[in-house]
Amino acid sequence: MTTLYWYAGCSTCKKASKHLAALGITPSFVELKTAPPSAATLADLHGRSGLPLSKFFNTSGQSYRGGGWKDKLADMSDQQKFEALAADGMLIKRPILDLGHTVLVGFRADAYDAAVAR
Repeated sequence: MTTLYWYAGCSTCKKASKHLAALGITPSFVELKTAPPSAATLADLHGRSGLPLSKFFNTSGQSYRGGGWKDKLADMSDQQKFEALAADGMLIKRPILDLGHTVLVGFRADAYDAAVAR
């Protein structure tokens, strides 16, 4: 099963969705703003992504900048970071594509193509 964690108002998320459609993939959608994934789900996505946890934070978003997260993250445990992301879906870097065998954060057409081809 393919899941796209996205924010419907995000232009990058819309591009990712259109790209998946062009590849013949219809994912299930999870709206990050209104139904962010749980801390446990985020921990699972993080583990399968192979990325540093910092890559899951939307550092250019208003929630991140307005909440002073740049300074807070250094003193937080991973569990606290997962809980913060789960509490405010707008903190989460988007989109997140879960293909089961791999998890991609952000959108790059070439990375989507390669992951889907596997």
